[in-house]
Amino acid sequence: MILSGLRIVFGCIYHIWYYFLMLISICGLSPWLYSYSHKSSSFQKFYGFARLWSAWILNGMFLIRSVKYKAKIPWDRPYVIVANHTSELDVMYCYRLIKSPTVFIGKKELSKIPLFGFFFKRSSILVDRKSLKSKKNVLELSRQYLKRNIGVCVYPEGGIPKNENIILGKFKQGAFSLAIESGVDILPVTFANNRKYLPDFFKGGRPGVIRATVHEPINVGGMSKKDINLLSDKVHSLLLKELETYRKKDEDYR
Repeated sequence: MILSGLRIVFGCIYHIWYYFLMLISICGLSPWLYSYSHKSSSFQKFYGFARLWSAWILNGMFLIRSVKYKAKIPWDRPYVIVANHTSELDVMYCYRLIKSPTVFIGKKELSKIPLFGFFFKRSSILVDRKSLKSKKNVLELSRQYLKRNIGVCVYPEGGIPKNENIILGKFKQGAFSLAIESGVDILPVTFANNRKYLPDFFKGGRPGVIRATVHEPINVGGMSKKDINLLSDKVHSLLLKELETYRKKDEDYR
């Protein structure tokens, strides 16, 4: 009981440290983030600073990154990134993994976070999950980014599953419809244990080794709308298999 209590207290302190790192790093980079997020033509420069920002935070949290690439990824083109969603770390880890400029689709509530929200809404695609109009607008904005050779990162579970026993939630179809319609390859990403090191605020958190797999891109050439479900199932099975492999290797990844 005492050990559990201490773990929660340390976890809360760790979360506060995380938010502090976000604040000072954004403040330090704000002149460049503001300047390069102002115009779409300078998004590539903005993305470079965003990757630097994420490195500062992950390193400051003493999180060692262990990445497994299933293939050599050509970074001279955009992708529709499809990843499982378990923690606030997912976006920052994606910044480090994905080297080609990419925008993230995130819930509009993130734009209300002081300072962070200001830059997030200037560089990401916001969605109101309760609004059908907003969801349609997200797809249109995503198409526009892909046409400018800027990738789009989607968490097709639609959010972090509240039940921690769910290894991988059911996928929504938007990302796969977008990829097929735009003719842009899917790049699947599996996060093994981000939730363990940064779960919800009152559930702990600590430094450690965060593991991820970047899978081989999936070519969508020749696919049509009738292949959306098939493509979704294929990617879901791929990520689920990788997650189960991590768990079989070491129960510590739970």
